[in-house]
Amino acid sequence: MQLLKRFRIPAICCALAVLLCELLSRPYAEMGISDDLAYIVSAHNLALTGHLHYVGAAAAMLAAQLYVGAAFIKVFGFSFTIVRMATLLFSMLSAFFLQRCMVRSGLTEWNATFGTLALVLSPLFLILSVTYMSDIYGVFAVVICFYCCLRTLQAASTMASIGWLFAAVAANAVFGTARQVAWLGILVMVPCTLWLMRRNRRLMLAGALFTLAGTTFVFCCMAWYKHQLYSLPVPLGGGSLELAHTLGQLTHLFLDIPFLLLPVFVLFIPQIRHSSKRGFAIIAFVCAGYFLLALHWRISHPDFLLEPTEGALGGWVGLHGIHEGTHLQGNPPLLLTTPLQIVLTALCVAGVIGVCVFLARKHPTQSQRLSGYDMRWRDLIVLLGPFSIAYTVLLFPSATNVLFDRYALELLLVLSLCLGRLYQDYVQTRIPGPAIIVLAAMVLLGVGLTHNTFALYRARLLLINEIHSAGVPDTAVDNGWEYNFEVELEHSDHINDPGIRVPDHAYIPERSTDTGVCPSFVMGKTPHIHPIYGVSYSPNACYGPAPFAPVHYSRWLASSPGTLYVVKYLPPDAPQYRH
Repeated sequence: MQLLKRFRIPAICCALAVLLCELLSRPYAEMGISDDLAYIVSAHNLALTGHLHYVGAAAAMLAAQLYVGAAFIKVFGFSFTIVRMATLLFSMLSAFFLQRCMVRSGLTEWNATFGTLALVLSPLFLILSVTYMSDIYGVFAVVICFYCCLRTLQAASTMASIGWLFAAVAANAVFGTARQVAWLGILVMVPCTLWLMRRNRRLMLAGALFTLAGTTFVFCCMAWYKHQLYSLPVPLGGGSLELAHTLGQLTHLFLDIPFLLLPVFVLFIPQIRHSSKRGFAIIAFVCAGYFLLALHWRISHPDFLLEPTEGALGGWVGLHGIHEGTHLQGNPPLLLTTPLQIVLTALCVAGVIGVCVFLARKHPTQSQRLSGYDMRWRDLIVLLGPFSIAYTVLLFPSATNVLFDRYALELLLVLSLCLGRLYQDYVQTRIPGPAIIVLAAMVLLGVGLTHNTFALYRARLLLINEIHSAGVPDTAVDNGWEYNFEVELEHSDHINDPGIRVPDHAYIPERSTDTGVCPSFVMGKTPHIHPIYGVSYSPNACYGPAPFAPVHYSRWLASSPGTLYVVKYLPPDAPQYRH
């Protein structure tokens, strides 16, 4: 056991588990997935020119991420997959340091490993780990800052504490340039660490200087980014506030949290038995009302109350077992049927109720120390409470537009740690083995989701190659917004986004997005594309099938493969069909 602890074998196993799951899912496709197309283009430009160049499709600053991606391109050559492997490296590092954070927060090695795997092997984390999105880099910036703050509190000497505090500020400052919200480490978590160490005057003085330097760095970076060509700085106030829309977005996000962290929430289901008779009646009434409402809204709001709830919003984990934000014509085939959704939702609701019942009960004020690190609950609350509140507040501006499930990653990190510690301290000292069954089921879903997504994108490439062989140019095809962005960037140096402020008048007001019976997503952002064909899940979408053979793609965990078709965007007698 001492050997395992000394060489950090459980943490290494967490990192290797991420790698193994990703290798099983075969995550390769030479086209953009969601926003990562624009990020990969910027990384490639950086590798070629040595200069940061934005393309009008990035609200994240990306700086550290782009330099890492450019380094991978320099060493291994360019491909979409090579650049995405940089993200996989950081997801593995995040898994390693998250396990160490949990151990240093008072969890045993077994419980810390379970809590870490529940997050890093979740469907959301797995799919994002093999894209070039900025979310994993943001998680790493938060995790490494939290780890260094813990080492600051637990260091044996003042000089060691000062060194670890400097590392917290420096690491968070650098890696926070990938995703600005991660700078809450410097702005919130580090000051909370100083508060806990406020009796140490030398540390307070050094920490104040480090925090001032880090904060100055943050605001200088934000000012610099605001003036970069084709950047998309996001105003802190967000868009116009529509209360119903904002609350709906927040509801979607928070309803998804117990599903994305299901192996941890199900641990608390047995706590329901501690309810009083009155409590049981209230729980039964609430559950019955919840499911009746969900089934009543099933037709008009298929993703609102049944898990997972993010599919209709273009989230990463939805009903169809793929990334939901492709915006192709037609509807993709379902993976999660209504009965399975009801089972998942029942587990999630029961888990949340179990947590609430547990928190409502009285517990001993002192918990038993089980790990080698004495981390008091008061210190954990001071470290993670203000950070979580600040992060949640920053979600509100995004909620005026769209809140994606990936925005919940940092909150999932905090919940996984805190719920695991609560369970260990007050329920059972060791997370039971049967919980691994739920973890394995979520891993299976995550691997399937990742595989199916990349299989779909490879099918889209095969279909576009077939269209090209018939002499149809890229600008005449709508192959989903990510591919359209790539085509647009072959004809322009930026995406036509209204959020661009530098240079002046870079944005050309949107032309009409009305293409008859074939509305196309964000067509105004790609003015060089005038589609006469489109890729569709259904052969009868728009003006019906075009004379191209469909392409099938693999769908793990499903009873049948998926199929993509080419459909006509204009009436059959339109002159544009004469190539």
